[in-house]
Amino acid sequence: MIITTQGVKVTSTCVACGGVLVRDLGQFIDRGQLRWGIEGRCLACPDAWCETGAGPAPREIRQALLAEHGAARLRLATTETSLLPVLRALREVRHLPLGEARLTAAALSEGGLVGTSVEMAHLAEGLRERSIATTLSPSPT
Repeated sequence: MIITTQGVKVTSTCVACGGVLVRDLGQFIDRGQLRWGIEGRCLACPDAWCETGAGPAPREIRQALLAEHGAARLRLATTETSLLPVLRALREVRHLPLGEARLTAAALSEGGLVGTSVEMAHLAEGLRERSIATTLSPSPT
């Protein structure tokens, strides 16, 4: 199993006291499941919290990770890959309806899918477990 994690620190103003609020935003794979987390703490007061969730990360986390680390592109390793097993795998891994799975499979076989490196590593792992070879690389977009 691939252990993948990515994080970024962001600061803002604490709503409780006006001090500096430091938040650690992250996305990771835990036991085959895509997860995200936020840990926040104020440097001036006792205000602190931790929040985690399963599935796609909230927009704020995704945007911060993409801004800090850039995007990753996932493609099928060969153009000869049959799309039927890819469709089946996408429906199982991402729980996509058939129409959306078709669009996603087409994107994988053409220009590739772009997202955070953790999102793309999670999908690559799910496809690899179903004997579908992929390539993962940094993406300029």
